[in-house]
Amino acid sequence: MRRPDRKAAPPPSRHRVNSQIRSPQVRLISDEGEQLGIKSLGDALAIATERTLDLVEVAPDATPPVCRLMDYGKYKYRQRKKQHDAKAHHHRVSTKEIRLHPKTHDHDLEFKARHARKLLALGDKIQVNVFFKGREMAHRELGYDVLTRFQVFLEDCTKVEQQSRIDGRRMTMILAPK
Repeated sequence: MRRPDRKAAPPPSRHRVNSQIRSPQVRLISDEGEQLGIKSLGDALAIATERTLDLVEVAPDATPPVCRLMDYGKYKYRQRKKQHDAKAHHHRVSTKEIRLHPKTHDHDLEFKARHARKLLALGDKIQVNVFFKGREMAHRELGYDVLTRFQVFLEDCTKVEQQSRIDGRRMTMILAPK
């Protein structure tokens, strides 16, 4: 619990702007990036209002703090736009499941392999599960055979990320795009 007599530090992404700056002297940088030297806070604010820009504290830990002349609203807009674009171009890799049985025929395997190929083209991983029913557990080699045949259909575009292993009545293998 925070004490009421202590002020909370500003969030790290938030900058102090104009009248929020508390240091008596600042190192001033123009909007073009050239150093204007160490100025008093009043002089820096006067220069900012003269140029119709904001005085933004960009390095508060420096001695004296570094402040830059910029249009702060435009700066925040560009930052939000960058974050949005980065989020839009980011593809989260997900794992898709394909279910098989030990008695799955070749035509069905080819059909599911075509579907898996589409998912792999999108950048997803494929978890291939072979489910055993009843007495099929006595013939695990059939499950290994089905996984091997499925892997052969996709060997040109996949690599095996996790070899086949058995969990209870399920045999699992994970394929990733090359």
